[in-house]
Amino acid sequence: MVRILRVDPLNPRGEDVAEAAAVIRSGGLVAFPTETVYGLGADAFNAEASARIFKAKGRPADNPLIVHVSSLDMALEIGDMPDRAVEVAKRAWPGPITFVVRKRAELPAVVTAGLPTVALRCPAHPVALRLIEAAGTPIAAPSANKAGRPSPTEASHVVEDLGDSVDLVLDAGRTFFGVESTIIDVTREPPVLLRPGPFTVEELRDILGDVEIPPFARGLGEADVALAPGMKYRHYAPEVPLILVDFDLASATEAVRGLGLRVAVLCLAGKCADADATIYVGSDPYEIAKNLYDALRRLDKTKVDIALVPTVAERGIGLAVMNRLRKASGFKLAKNEAELRGLLGR
Repeated sequence: MVRILRVDPLNPRGEDVAEAAAVIRSGGLVAFPTETVYGLGADAFNAEASARIFKAKGRPADNPLIVHVSSLDMALEIGDMPDRAVEVAKRAWPGPITFVVRKRAELPAVVTAGLPTVALRCPAHPVALRLIEAAGTPIAAPSANKAGRPSPTEASHVVEDLGDSVDLVLDAGRTFFGVESTIIDVTREPPVLLRPGPFTVEELRDILGDVEIPPFARGLGEADVALAPGMKYRHYAPEVPLILVDFDLASATEAVRGLGLRVAVLCLAGKCADADATIYVGSDPYEIAKNLYDALRRLDKTKVDIALVPTVAERGIGLAVMNRLRKASGFKLAKNEAELRGLLGR
């Protein structure tokens, strides 16, 4: 059985952090909390340990890892950050924003999936920061779940997906934001949003000026090349088929039930309907983001044939929520009953 250490999210015991750091230094895997989701961490300079992350997750080898650092100085040792990225990092780190920059030669190719760039972030979680500091090395860490599954926002999600393929889990309870960090590529001009997250586009534009938002960043299809996590491949998906609904949710639910299907509804921002299973996610965008992945995991414990979820406004963190929902649904969105029936093959 995987070893689980329960730690205070704000003031973890030094001996617990030291134990986890020793696992990292010895080439092991540690699942740890960040402010966004739980990460599956290994020493970023240990190619063999980083390769274990891909095996544990079933992650495609061309999907790069994010490297977590405890300071800007540590980031500059492994990535060539342009001046504008340094200025943003000084204001936004620790925080849920990841910069894609040119990598230094010393970083193993497995971490960056052979790309000349590396994704860097400094997490705003006391446990994560103290773990990196105690390990004395940057930590490569994607989300601590099986590839394609909803990301883990609680330690129990990690154990459910990965079991004893992890050497140690630091359990600090529920994460703060619930969706992964914003990723911005600052090697291009203007900077390009690769994945929306808690650090919003509006905030990015206040600091950086123009920011390009390609279709895949809105969850409208996949990128051809994964320059960072979340750009390619199936992500965040429950086992129950999920359809986004951009019309009256009650009508959509009745239409599905009229076809003899058992249906679940995820309730977002006051939009709900009577169904065979009803899962409350949240009333405001930040509550929705925090609870989204847990709701998708709870969905798989219902006995339904299909799940419906309403769209939300793509402002602020709502853009990140819609990005995740589009990917979780396999890009299935119905704007009327006819489109819904078509998606159901009826």
